[in-house]
Amino acid sequence: MSGHSKWATIHRKKGLLDAERGKIFQKIAKELYVAAKGTNGNPDDNPGLRLVVEKAKSNNMPKDNIQKAIDKAVKSAGGEDYESVRYEGYGPNGVAFMVDCLTDNRNRTAMLVRSTFTKRGGNLGTDGSVSYMFERRGVIVIDKTLEEDEAMMVCLDNGADDFIVNDDSYEIYTTPDDFIKVKTALEESGVKEFLTSEITYVANNLVELDEEATERVMALADALDEIDDVQNVYHNLSI
Repeated sequence: MSGHSKWATIHRKKGLLDAERGKIFQKIAKELYVAAKGTNGNPDDNPGLRLVVEKAKSNNMPKDNIQKAIDKAVKSAGGEDYESVRYEGYGPNGVAFMVDCLTDNRNRTAMLVRSTFTKRGGNLGTDGSVSYMFERRGVIVIDKTLEEDEAMMVCLDNGADDFIVNDDSYEIYTTPDDFIKVKTALEESGVKEFLTSEITYVANNLVELDEEATERVMALADALDEIDDVQNVYHNLSI
């Protein structure tokens, strides 16, 4: 199988501190609001909303919190008006970064993202400067509750294009179109918990750095993730 990025798994391990979990829930709630606004709030009628709900569930977001965010959007006559904005740039040692945001103030977000890059040894690039290095894919990570051969066959038979065996988990990659099909097949095979379950961006080629340089890159990634307007941070560092 081909190479892969573990970025998605790193931030979704069990045992998150309450503050970290709350931050994740806050970001997902904003995504739920945006996906549900102007709709009837039914994920079965809205593929985009369904994907965000899947992401919320994989992060162990309580059902009440998920429904509350959806209801808020459905019942809102006006409410917040968020805009999707993407920033691209480079971190220390030339590591590529792609930062997706939801904001109600583009100028504020641009200032915060730019200053964070600068303070942490990076710099913003132009639109398209690094996005070509990433591919949109479905990412599913599960504990080894199924035998390896069974899990692999279930995934590959339902359209998965990567199946990676880690020490304590299976890491599965799909096209966006096959994501739901593969996840449903795993559920029907007895998988009840997903460590990661979302459609995200994965780097096509990874950069390997020494420990000190890796820490500098991750410090930038963490600082960007702390910005309220930032929803997702992607990079091509091998961890």
